Amino acid sequence: MKLHGRTVLVCNCEKTMPLDGEALGRACGAAGPARIDQQLCRAQTDKFLRALDDGPLLVGCTQERPLFEEQAGEAGRAEADIRFVNIRERAGWSDEAAAATPKIAALLAEAALALPPTPLVSLKSEGVALVYGRDEAAIEAGRQLADKLNVTVMLTRPDGVLPPASVDFPIVRGTIRTATGHLGAFDIVVDEYAQPLPSSRRALAFGLSRDGAKSACDVIIDLSGGTPLFPAHHKRDGYLRADPGSPADVARVLWQAADLVGEFDKPRYVDYRADLCAHSRNKRTGCTRCLDVCPTGAITPNGDHVAIDPYVCAGCGSCDAVCPTGAASYALPTHGALLERVRTLLLTYREAGGSRPVLLLHEGEHGAPLIDLLARLGDGLPARVIPMQVNEVTQLGIEVFAGAMAYGAAEVRVLVQRRHRDDLEPLRRTLDLAETILSGLGYGTGRCALVETDDPDDLGALLRAMAKRDGVEPRPFLPMGDKRGLMKLSLREAHAAAPAPVDVVPLAAGAPFGTLDIRVDGCTLCLACVGVCPTGALSDDPDRPRLSFTQDACVQCGLCKNTCPEKVISLVPQLDFRPEARAAVLVKEEEPAECIRCGKQFGTKATVERIVAKLQGQHWMYAGGGAAGLGGAPGSSPLDRIRMCADCRVIAQTESTLDPYAGPARPKTRTTEDYLKEREEGTG
Repeated sequence: MKLHGRTVLVCNCEKTMPLDGEALGRACGAAGPARIDQQLCRAQTDKFLRALDDGPLLVGCTQERPLFEEQAGEAGRAEADIRFVNIRERAGWSDEAAAATPKIAALLAEAALALPPTPLVSLKSEGVALVYGRDEAAIEAGRQLADKLNVTVMLTRPDGVLPPASVDFPIVRGTIRTATGHLGAFDIVVDEYAQPLPSSRRALAFGLSRDGAKSACDVIIDLSGGTPLFPAHHKRDGYLRADPGSPADVARVLWQAADLVGEFDKPRYVDYRADLCAHSRNKRTGCTRCLDVCPTGAITPNGDHVAIDPYVCAGCGSCDAVCPTGAASYALPTHGALLERVRTLLLTYREAGGSRPVLLLHEGEHGAPLIDLLARLGDGLPARVIPMQVNEVTQLGIEVFAGAMAYGAAEVRVLVQRRHRDDLEPLRRTLDLAETILSGLGYGTGRCALVETDDPDDLGALLRAMAKRDGVEPRPFLPMGDKRGLMKLSLREAHAAAPAPVDVVPLAAGAPFGTLDIRVDGCTLCLACVGVCPTGALSDDPDRPRLSFTQDACVQCGLCKNTCPEKVISLVPQLDFRPEARAAVLVKEEEPAECIRCGKQFGTKATVERIVAKLQGQHWMYAGGGAAGLGGAPGSSPLDRIRMCADCRVIAQTESTLDPYAGPARPKTRTTEDYLKEREEGTG
């Protein structure tokens, strides 16, 4: 059996899975029945080796992956294109395994998909390590690492620390004020820095100290027991922190630190396009969504845009999930590839005869072990629950949930830990947005939700207790376009498939969709809003004073509102599915002002006359009504120059005898004699 050009090998694991070859072949759309082996990793190894000659392989087993790869290497096929997929714990080992054929077909089809490669960044560590502690435990840790790393031990406010018999590595005193960087490139600023005195006897004594000392290292082992040096410290590569009171925790950290020498590759999790960023324009702040949610501090303001440090980024994907423009785009995998996986799972499941599918999104570190335990020790996953592993659940955006509904999912559940997840707020907001939109379209409430548990039995009970609601008739659209385009496409498809579609769904403040309420009578068509709009939602006309608005392009960043000098713009969050929302709509248009001297068009007539009305009679330079307005020659009054284009204004100024710096006539200087004279004459 072949899927997407791959030969598929399926094993019933010594008949512990009730696999039906004919049914599985039909479910996968194969020309004939699927061949079901019984012990592919042992007695039937020859079948695996022969299949290596058939091109790319997909093996329905992950437990024995090392053995299969070893066998391929021994056969001289170490470079063979082989993929592995777990159909046993995720489908075959279940009380409902007999009904799981559509799900197995879906899992195989998804695993056979071709996914784009992930770009990488390199980190290099020379093994310069800082052990940061407070007592003898830090010195002992340094002693254990000294033969593997270039170690320095720094003690923060030590008290009665016994001096070592021999100094095999530097021991200093200091308290880290700030720390920045990542594996291979940490920079620290240290207060109370001091060198030890060689004459220390009963306790380490130190010489003169100084503040603000600077240093660098590749690895930091924090055994201080104090506040972590970094936000989301467990996500910072090269920063290892342990409870100094736990020998097991300290041993684990030292074991990890010993291997941090050499060059390491990590994914470039986020692709960033500054031209799409809506953070700021002209020193006016607009969108700060990514800055607000980044747990590691990898995102910082950078002028009108933001900067994302790929070496500090830990790949949570929260920035991508909340970015309204697509400036920050997750790359593990790309949005299109992720939505293609959702599409393949749900459509294959439906085409294979499955019904009421539940898409269970989970991470490998937490979700995969729970699913394995549920299969081994419990009832296994229900046949209609389709698991899909993602790198981080916090990467999930609204397009995943809307797309899943449009592809026919009855429910979407996101499996997360019950505790120790302080970075889930962006995901909760995304689910709230999905709930608002889907309920507004008639899908009902609770279609997309979290499953918070650390217990496999609880997971099984929660999944089996779900109401067996039907999904909509699937819309087999292709996920094409960038992030913003996929977001809008998924929502439109969910609207087209909705049980009770409406034209406009009101949303809460902060949603990435909406329109603008522009008080037209107060708008002067200065077009400052057009200049700052990062998406082109607000546009002008190069030939006439005109302002247009395209609702579909608006991301509700607020830059136009914050920039408008007349304060006539308000944000209205909503999702408008009408075709006219995708077209530019005229907001305001005025007659252009014509230069009273040369006839050239400049500005708007209403704006020019408003300026004239404000200046007339309010300043000595603009005291008159203007010769042009009174039938005189154009330019004979300074007020007329307001009605001129920039070129004619300069010419008129050169022809004028008025000195703009002279000011009105100064009063005569009064002296003591003037006051005395007025007193004598009785006029003072």
